[in-house]
Amino acid sequence: MVWGILDTPEGAHVPGTVVLADRSDLPPEYAHIPRDQLRHGTGHFANVVLAPQPTNSPNDPLNWPVWKKDLVLLITGLSAGVVGAYGPMLSPGFVVIAADLDISLNTLSQATAWVVLVIGLSVFIFNPLAKLVGRRPVYLTCSIIMLSSTIWGALSNNNYRSFLGSRLWGAFGMAPYEVLVQCTIADLYFVHQRATRIAVWNMFLLCGIAGGSLIAGYIIEDQGWTWTFAWCAILFGALLPLVYLFVPETAYNRPSLEERFPRRGEGVTVTEDNEKNAGVEVEAEPANNTPPPLLTEEKHSYWRSLRIFTGTYTTTPLLRVFLRPFVVFFYPGVFWGFLLYGATLTWIVVFSVVNAGIFTEPPYNFSVSQTGLISLSPFVFTLLGELIAGPLNDWISVRLARRNNGIYEPEFRLPLVILPLVVGAVGFYGFGLTIHYQTHWSGPVLCFGLANMAVACLNASVFPYILDAHAELSEEALVAINARNFLTFGLTYFVNAWLAEAGALRVFAVLGSIYVAVLLTTIPLWVFGKRARFYIAHNRFLQKFMHED
Repeated sequence: MVWGILDTPEGAHVPGTVVLADRSDLPPEYAHIPRDQLRHGTGHFANVVLAPQPTNSPNDPLNWPVWKKDLVLLITGLSAGVVGAYGPMLSPGFVVIAADLDISLNTLSQATAWVVLVIGLSVFIFNPLAKLVGRRPVYLTCSIIMLSSTIWGALSNNNYRSFLGSRLWGAFGMAPYEVLVQCTIADLYFVHQRATRIAVWNMFLLCGIAGGSLIAGYIIEDQGWTWTFAWCAILFGALLPLVYLFVPETAYNRPSLEERFPRRGEGVTVTEDNEKNAGVEVEAEPANNTPPPLLTEEKHSYWRSLRIFTGTYTTTPLLRVFLRPFVVFFYPGVFWGFLLYGATLTWIVVFSVVNAGIFTEPPYNFSVSQTGLISLSPFVFTLLGELIAGPLNDWISVRLARRNNGIYEPEFRLPLVILPLVVGAVGFYGFGLTIHYQTHWSGPVLCFGLANMAVACLNASVFPYILDAHAELSEEALVAINARNFLTFGLTYFVNAWLAEAGALRVFAVLGSIYVAVLLTTIPLWVFGKRARFYIAHNRFLQKFMHED
């Protein structure tokens, strides 16, 4: 038992448990590989064994230069930021927009709920497709959807049906930038780099959510609410060619370690099939030789990277690909991620739905632009949270792995949850208290920022844990986690009515208590997480259904 983490049978393979430093007694999946053939990091991480182990192919995304990886992250992150802004950008002007559309405030908040529901449904379509045909076609398709939806919204004028139609069409294209970017990060980066990069993506997304409302308040007041759509259309119009030109396919059919480093007495021929029928053969060396197999694959040209479809990345029947998220949802670690992600981001969406109704009325009497300025607080606190959480999580994980004789466990991502537990509790409870007792506006605005900071910090633990613990099923796991959209739909559909009936103190006391209770489930995951991964890996039915083609 390591620091309370329950052990598994000695010598048993447990998915997610990897070597991050050289040691004398390597686990079974590494023990047959000559030490000088294990790839290591560089610089400060020179003693870190790379996980996953890249191939020798220049086309393996793990082998791409760092600038190329970070450019992909920057473009998809910026797109995620605009997607993040698209959702709540109208919230500062809810009262004005409801009047223009001749609908009630509650009907407008229900329109937001329908948007969230469509996002949840589209996740179950696009992520499985990305598993089959790769990330690039999905990114391009959804960028086109977002561009067309924002143009439609800008032309909807005061027609509620047209307005709602544009929002729902846009929601259909939002999901990949909320979910698929994490899979792309797993494609490009090694375990010890992921939390920092996920923090970058999350920073773009959450700052888009906060910054979008901040800017939209002035746009709505000065130009009219349809111009929020027009500005989003301009941004998506600029980002679409960048996605086409500089975001190549990052999915890759990487041979297993057993195929690349056959054990003594075995001989294997591996086909490097990154592109369907690429036909690049890798002949394993005879059993008595130690060098790894050499790939004869030539480096792909830039023009080849512009192809939209580059092959298939799984031979699993499509129906099973669509069904897997429903099974993986009940994996303990994935269900934990659903609870934490759902109980934080859902509560943040609640803020965007209720803020206009709270701050445009006495005692605050904010204008539309002043209501938008409230988002300056979560914008600043989100940046602060991401700057702290991502690098700190990677540092803690590597540090714990070194103290654990070089063995990394995904559970090493969990200690950082203590920070968002404290910060989030103050944010949620504090918001309800300050609104109830009608304190100075700085009170609830500060608490709003702290709640957003908690989400930023928490995601730096949730997503790296899922990607590390269930690497082969990352797409399915992230789809399962984002079933939280159905929870968000239910709450946003009636939250304004609940707030009017029960008051801010009771509403946010309930939300804060659920938040604390959910985060405390991290304790049993720390204790039983590795054992759960072991049992899943050795369950015949699950292995056959989830991993065999």
